[in-house]
Amino acid sequence: MMQTEPQDHLFTKQNTCAVNLKVNGEDKKLFILPWVSLLDGLRDHLHLTGTKKGCDHGQCGACTVICDGKRILSCLTLAVMKNGSEITTVEGVAQGDNLHPIQQAFIDHDAFQCGYCTPGQICSAIGLIKEGKANSREEVKELMSGNLCRCGANVGIIDAIMQVKDGGSGE
Repeated sequence: MMQTEPQDHLFTKQNTCAVNLKVNGEDKKLFILPWVSLLDGLRDHLHLTGTKKGCDHGQCGACTVICDGKRILSCLTLAVMKNGSEITTVEGVAQGDNLHPIQQAFIDHDAFQCGYCTPGQICSAIGLIKEGKANSREEVKELMSGNLCRCGANVGIIDAIMQVKDGGSGE
């Protein structure tokens, strides 16, 4: 197999794309290569490391963020596709020192163990409540099935979502 030198000239500023996003309420401009995922843009360029890279194939949900009010898998989304979008990561769901109701419910119901999946779980929970689809425990279980928890905190997660849904504090 022939070895070749890295071709750094392929990755010059000429090849980057300008991407304008509103992230957690702040306007951000990224200069990134066109194949950079939204996940990598958030983590590597904006240093928002709350959004986790789990499988990097859209199978675990650890990278879930809220984009224009809907939950998406940021590992499967190119950042350039979301130019002009409003993105909320787990860092942006609280209002100052006041936790979002779903964050407080996760604490109340001990809805995490290792915590790795928690940012994606929280963003997904906020999104599904906003979508108005969480009408029963079974629906919540089905709609959260794309967010995997290997520690087994699923019952606490569902309890937390139902608390907020029943309390009407999902906004």
